[in-house]
Amino acid sequence: MMTIFLKTLAATLPASIVRQKLSYTPGALKIDGKTFELSAERGIHLFGSGKAAVETARAVAQILGQNLRHGCIVSNYPASVEGVEVLESSHPVLTEKSIAAAETLIEKLSRLSEDDFFIYVLSGGSSALIEKPIPPVTLSDMQILTKGLLANGVPIDEINIVRKHLSLVKGGRLGRLTKASGIVLVISDVIGDDLEAIGSAPMFFDRSTFYDAKLVMKKYGLWENAPDTIKKLFEDGVSGRFEDTPKTINDKIEHFIIDSNVKALQRAKGYAEELGISAYIMTSRLRGEAREAAKVIIALGEEIAARREPFPTPVILLFGGETTVTLHGDGKGGRNQEMALAVLNEIKESPRFVFFSAGTDGIDGNSDAAGAIVDCESWKTALKLNLKIDDYLSRNDSYDFFAQTGDLIMTGPTGTNVMDIAALFVG
Repeated sequence: MMTIFLKTLAATLPASIVRQKLSYTPGALKIDGKTFELSAERGIHLFGSGKAAVETARAVAQILGQNLRHGCIVSNYPASVEGVEVLESSHPVLTEKSIAAAETLIEKLSRLSEDDFFIYVLSGGSSALIEKPIPPVTLSDMQILTKGLLANGVPIDEINIVRKHLSLVKGGRLGRLTKASGIVLVISDVIGDDLEAIGSAPMFFDRSTFYDAKLVMKKYGLWENAPDTIKKLFEDGVSGRFEDTPKTINDKIEHFIIDSNVKALQRAKGYAEELGISAYIMTSRLRGEAREAAKVIIALGEEIAARREPFPTPVILLFGGETTVTLHGDGKGGRNQEMALAVLNEIKESPRFVFFSAGTDGIDGNSDAAGAIVDCESWKTALKLNLKIDDYLSRNDSYDFFAQTGDLIMTGPTGTNVMDIAALFVG
């Protein structure tokens, strides 16, 4: 099982993906079978933002070689990429670094002419890494509102509707600030690969409106106490006094999703079958509470174990997506480790199951683990150590449990992010 995950992860890293998808010869850039005829003399500019920006930009820069004219990307960690300026910004909380990074991208992109061509590498995390509030809205105003949105349990898609209408870079606005043509290489961390959602769509477009954003705030009781600057901006937007986010695709900028959770699951399926084990992708849209998802996954496994339906054994069931954890304690861990611990609580001493769940970015919650892998030996070890699963679940302390049983998956930060991969082996 670990072999399948590690091979899948290796094939999912940006260096592998970019080499497969992108090629350049003087005067011609090829991506996914499409060719862009370019001036070999002018070269290509490289920009980007997100948690996978560094590794993706590094791979692109190697392909472009001396044809890379200038580069500037925004990352959540310090790094160096030859020929590319790397700006370290803030994630997951907006700070002045986010604004400074956005201002730099705005300045450099707006300086390009109609004859220039750029590549923008986009991945999850961009929503926090780059931000420029629409005046007179301030960073403090945005922080106050964001805190209220999170405290009221507003779903992420509705949070993004509000955030796009406070920003000069989200919802396609950044792409409208340059005269140049370009392509966007997208690594998706969003269920369904919605280009309007990935990184808050700085180079794409946005169907939501100021009216929608105002409705979200009213729906969750945030309108009356919102900062006056935000209320005025939204009122101006609703009345047409301030232009809304772009509603059509920018015909100068083309997006290519170069990697996603579905593609990673397809690789995992292939590697399982290379080992002689049948594998099936059950979903790339796993979501909801991690503990509840664990019960559904095991219910499927038990049905197969008992009746050999809908698949004969041995078999591997693959799941992708991103679950959530409602915090009840102050323990250490994340959604993947919590789901693995909940699965272990269901399979106990049964020798017929092996389960793992891990984040492709290598970071699960507030821990340094990517996830965990469990089977009946994990249960036996827990019994010997007198570890009570329910106690650890009640504290959201899955990391400390698995640190004692030796079942943590430790990859370190990977430089990519296509959400989570989980797999259940039924023997």
